[in-house]
Parts: sequence; structure tokens; C-alpha cells
Amino acid sequence: MRKLTSEQKFLLALRLCLAWVFLYAASHQVLVKGWSIAGFLNSTKTFHWFYGAIAHSSLVPLLTFLVEYGHLLIGLSLLVGLFVRVSAGFGIFLMLTYWTAHMDFPYIGGPLNFLIDEHIVYALVLGLLIVRRAGHIVGLDEWVAQRHLFDRVPLVHWASA
Repeated sequence: MRKLTSEQKFLLALRLCLAWVFLYAASHQVLVKGWSIAGFLNSTKTFHWFYGAIAHSSLVPLLTFLVEYGHLLIGLSLLVGLFVRVSAGFGIFLMLTYWTAHMDFPYIGGPLNFLIDEHIVYALVLGLLIVRRAGHIVGLDEWVAQRHLFDRVPLVHWASA
């Protein structure tokens, strides 16, 4: 086992903390019988014309499933460090979606957050994990890359590179 630099230890800590954020969210969604994304979508303010319409559409069961298990898969990916670039990309999309959904422009989630809240910070940290290849730090991305398992599949190779 190689010795980790201070930067690698910090990136690993960030990756594991965000894994916890996604896994904790998934635990409340997957384990709570009858949980639905509709309540969240129906309580939006700034873009209610968009989110409210989705809350009353036939897409609700599909979106509920995608959010529940999306959180779970993103969290597991970050936890074990496998395909971190892909999961972090989806995580950024979710965080930016939640950011817009929590807006009461220009406040986000309440009067104490002006334009920026934790969702933007999480999105930026997820971006950092992509750029710094955080899945290679005590993660399975490094193991997969060393085995050259996906060298002939460019997109999958990029995901673990």
C-alpha cells in the first residue's frame, strides 16, 4: 500500500463525506415506504411552473425510482471509488437541480443563503473529485485502470481512467 499525500487524504475524505451524504439521503428514500418525489417537486417556488407540473405528471413513479436509487448508486460509487467520474457527474446534475428547486430567488432554502447554498458547494466538490481522479485514491478506479479492462471502450475507459 502506497503512502498517501496530504492532498490525497483530503480528497479521500471529501469523497467519503459526499458518499455519506448520498447514502444517507438514499436510506430515507429507499427505506421509507411510500416516499415520493412529488412532495418535493410540489413545494418549489421559483421554478414551480416546471417542477409543479412534473409533480402532477405520470413521470413521478419513474423520477421517484431514479432519485432513490440514483442517490444509492452515487453514494456506493463514491464509497468504493468505482466510476467516480460518472457518479460525480450525475451528482452534479442532481445538486444543480436541487439548487434550482430550493430557490425563492434570490434566496436559496431560506433568507440566510443568498444565491449560494450547500448544493453549489457539493457540486463544486464533486467537480473537484472528477478533475483530481479521486476514484484512484484508495478506490477501485485505480484497480480497474491497472487491469486495462476497458481500454477498448473509450467512454468506460474514461470513467475509470
